[in-house]
Amino acid sequence: MAETSPDSAVTPATTAWAPLALRLYRMLWLAELASNIGTWMQTVGAQWLLVDLRNAATLVALVQTAETLPDLLLALPGGALADIFDRRRFLIGLQWFQVVAGAALAALTLAGQMTPPLLLGFTFVLGAAGAVATPAYLALIPEIVPRSQLPSASALGSVNINLARAIGPALAGYLIARLGVGALFVLDVVAFLFLPLVLLAWRRPVGTGADSPERFLPALRAGGRYVRHSPVTRRILFRLGLFIFPATAIWGLLPLVATRRLGMGAEGYGILLGALGGGAIVGALLLPRLRRHGSLNGILTLTTVTYGIAMAGLVLVRNPALAIVTLLPAGAAWLAVIATSSAEIQLFLPGWVRARGLATYQMVLFGSQALGALAWGLLADQVGLVPTFLGAAAVMLAGAGTIPIWPLLDVRGLNRDRSNPWPEPMLAIKPDPDVGPVKIITTYTIAPERITDFLSAMDAVRLSRLRTGATDWELYREGENPRRFIEIYTLPSWDEHLRQHHERLTGADAVIDAKARALSDPAPTYVHVFPMDALE
Repeated sequence: MAETSPDSAVTPATTAWAPLALRLYRMLWLAELASNIGTWMQTVGAQWLLVDLRNAATLVALVQTAETLPDLLLALPGGALADIFDRRRFLIGLQWFQVVAGAALAALTLAGQMTPPLLLGFTFVLGAAGAVATPAYLALIPEIVPRSQLPSASALGSVNINLARAIGPALAGYLIARLGVGALFVLDVVAFLFLPLVLLAWRRPVGTGADSPERFLPALRAGGRYVRHSPVTRRILFRLGLFIFPATAIWGLLPLVATRRLGMGAEGYGILLGALGGGAIVGALLLPRLRRHGSLNGILTLTTVTYGIAMAGLVLVRNPALAIVTLLPAGAAWLAVIATSSAEIQLFLPGWVRARGLATYQMVLFGSQALGALAWGLLADQVGLVPTFLGAAAVMLAGAGTIPIWPLLDVRGLNRDRSNPWPEPMLAIKPDPDVGPVKIITTYTIAPERITDFLSAMDAVRLSRLRTGATDWELYREGENPRRFIEIYTLPSWDEHLRQHHERLTGADAVIDAKARALSDPAPTYVHVFPMDALE
């Protein structure tokens, strides 16, 4: 089955809460909830320290940028590290780093030494640790939860984040009004402690890591090649970014809506953020029904239009109660888009590149928020809140209009399990694993009436080779014998080709390769070509 199948109805998960029956997943979920609540309290506290300063719109938006920009810069390195090191130990170290950084932030704030540049710097550092940790955490979930429950686990992850959005901001507003921002930051540190303690109590089973971990730079390059040559992954990321960029106007500028449009204080701002989070929880409850009765792209269209209308309505009302009602469907739409796209990419990505693929998802998710928050903040300083929100809503609705042109791709039925369809290379030499580049030459003999089908099949073969390690790919036709076609692709090293053989091919890749080979009569022949120094 090709990666470009048409849209179809979504198969729903039958047990939405099943992963929570697993003790380890339940403990991690609760610990992550505490950490997410702490992160949201820290964000609200940082924004509230800046809300009365000059150029507040830009400074408040920069808090979101400083928190999410590291995901754009560091997520892919974090994904590569998550595939190299023991993920449990890696996460424990990063969580302790966040505890120490959070304690320093709290101490300086309580001492009255926190300046806007220093505050943004601490926010960036904490965001950087979170950006590096997230791919490792997400990549651990398939080791804990059965594959059949991954869609439910993805939805529960979104519920976790949005439950934290409902609790964290409201709690932060209450605490700021009574104890101050410094005390709030102290409680953030306590919230960050739970996840490393759960991870310390867990002993990861032996043999769950990579058999032979990749080196850092080759792993980075391989992850980038996979995403670049995977139409399904690229489309998920494209649709996600097209939604998140305009949607971030609400998250980035809500403090100013609260103070300038609605006349609300810290507690009121927390209530508004809580309404967004509460709407997201409602969305999580409604999403299974939408999945039963709609398609992926139908859900995406409905939620995008809903969010755009809510965004315009929020800035046009002056009554706090109406604003809260307006934010509920916006939160539900946000959850539906995030949960749907997250489940699709987790189900699609093969195990060998899962952390790196999820890192690119994280880069788009948070990078779009960072860039969107900055862009809408700068625009609001120049033209005001109402034109900015209406402009963001227009961009959102225009994005919804592109869904029939660039829909999400249906991947039901694709086998994502590891496969080893190729015979072991039989070589007269024993090359060093680092020798390269290595060229693989495959010769096919195709009957004239099969040439059209063969060329179509080779389009899918090209993407498969490039996704699994090849740096370039070419198909030639022999002048002396027009029935003979020669495929040549290059890998950076012999080690990369062995990984392609034993680790990177999925059942779907095997089907693609078998379809092309079946058109050749006689069967294709293979030659492995090395640089001259490999023969010395």
